[in-house]
Amino acid sequence: MKKSVRLYIKGLVQGVFFRAFVKENAERYNVKGFIRNLEDGRIETFLEGDFKDVDKLIELCKKGPRHSKIGDIEIKKEVFQGLKNFKVLHI
Repeated sequence: MKKSVRLYIKGLVQGVFFRAFVKENAERYNVKGFIRNLEDGRIETFLEGDFKDVDKLIELCKKGPRHSKIGDIEIKKEVFQGLKNFKVLHI
């Protein structure tokens, strides 16, 4: 079963290799989508893949890499798009 979600992550998440951490784990779990910094200091990420793999990545996003401090995560269900890879986007 496939799943797609969009996450908005608040806290100390920019400048601590959060995007690289998520990309590495997305590739490990075969999750597709994107991640990017937002101008307001949050990170936005779109994740899609097998239900259990997306859930694993969500749990990793709640912890983050070593120097991050996650404040809040907003999770929104999305329509599955069939993306082919995971990208780090730059504003």
